[in-house]
Amino acid sequence: MAPEYETLIVEINSNICHVKLNRADKANAMNLQMWNDLKQCFDWIADEPKVRAVVLSGEGKHFCSGMDLAVFTGIAEVFTADSGRNSEKLRLMIKRLQENLSAIEKCRKPVLAAIHGASVGGAIDMITCCDMRYCTEDAKFSIKEIDIGMTADVGTLQRLPKLIGDGIVRELAYTGRYFYADEARTIGFVNKVFPDKNAMINGVMKLAVQISSKSPLAIRGIKEMLLYSRDHSVDDSLNYVSTWNAAMLMSNDLQKTLEGSLAGKVPEYED
Repeated sequence: MAPEYETLIVEINSNICHVKLNRADKANAMNLQMWNDLKQCFDWIADEPKVRAVVLSGEGKHFCSGMDLAVFTGIAEVFTADSGRNSEKLRLMIKRLQENLSAIEKCRKPVLAAIHGASVGGAIDMITCCDMRYCTEDAKFSIKEIDIGMTADVGTLQRLPKLIGDGIVRELAYTGRYFYADEARTIGFVNKVFPDKNAMINGVMKLAVQISSKSPLAIRGIKEMLLYSRDHSVDDSLNYVSTWNAAMLMSNDLQKTLEGSLAGKVPEYED
């Protein structure tokens, strides 16, 4: 039984967990409750054996309109007359928000973002934490922080240059301009564009099912290695994977895969 959250809908079908942002009346704007719910949810998914893949989508007309402006009001209310202490409080709050979204990236299961409508500001921070991104033809994206006079600080500027070209990142971050589905596909930000939301959810779910049919241990190893390799040298990464596989190749999954291949059957793995 999946836990319940105030700002999320969480559904499990077989080995697929579908997480839906559920503030449709606010265009899924990210209030503090949603930030906290996302961390709790993805921490739970990471430790839930029966979940092998995750689809992240949004209810309503838009995927996510970014940070709820009420969050900024809440920040102002905790300030005191001491500028040094205010700076420390703000830094700690930013760090907590970073950790809340990093829970998506650190989740041991692949997370597939299914994006429709608008994704603005904090929404870009969120979806850059995902393993893959898919969108509808009506999708549009913006690194919007520049238009409110601030530097994006919850992951976009750190993760997006690992996904698309540096010059494109700079253009999008400096201007805050919208880029749309076709451009997102051309620059490699999304894997595929679907005609509408239903087609997208169906297509992404099929991919999640395919992923969930593979060895869960091997899938978790792939995600671990890709994240490690992104931030380390080739030599360090090769050393890490040799250590990882020295232990993980001893699992039953490899034997089951070989036996299934010889028998022409799809192997069944433990969670």
